[in-house]
Amino acid sequence: MKRPETSAWVKEQLGHVPDNPGLFTEALTHGSHGPQNYERLEFLGDRVLGLIMAEWLYEHFASEPEGKLSRRLNALVAGETCAEVARKIGLPPHMHLGKQARDDGAADSDNVLGDVLEALIGALFIDGGMDAAKAFVRRAWNDRVDSQQTAPKHPKSALQEWAAAHRRKPPEYELTGKSGPPHNPRFIVTVAIKGVGDASAEGSSKQEAETAAAQKMLKELE
Repeated sequence: MKRPETSAWVKEQLGHVPDNPGLFTEALTHGSHGPQNYERLEFLGDRVLGLIMAEWLYEHFASEPEGKLSRRLNALVAGETCAEVARKIGLPPHMHLGKQARDDGAADSDNVLGDVLEALIGALFIDGGMDAAKAFVRRAWNDRVDSQQTAPKHPKSALQEWAAAHRRKPPEYELTGKSGPPHNPRFIVTVAIKGVGDASAEGSSKQEAETAAAQKMLKELE
């Protein structure tokens, strides 16, 4: 890592002094900055995060069935959650971005921030082993796991259940808009329940926009 402040940040926030600083530089590098970027480490880190979180939830909620554990897991490893954790630990200033990506707001993109955080977990796993990765994840996500009093129900599932309970046809989702550059796209999705109404929302992926639209409609139905 060329930036002294980044080395200090990795030590403070990730709780690890790298043996191979180049791994962490790679994890913090966006594709717009060069071919040696975070994508491969993100692939690994995504799986490492999932395993750490699954083990944690299995231990922490010992009496819950698989379905509830899955809902908790999906919420805790979602891209937007990873992006929130990235912001919380002060990640954005340490990313290496090309000029166009900086101009397009990649430093505040949920997609990019979530991917870079997962890449850092991958780098931690390679450089420090599972114990180092687990220590970071448990520290960074601790307040989120403990704040889950009940297993969260996905907004799309909740909206579908509402429709069934009120004898309506299932919600229908339609992509109604897309904008932004490839590394920071924005999607607009409209969800509609026939005879009830519709709601539109935006997200950094089609799935995220669908979830936001379902959540918005649920609030309108309260």
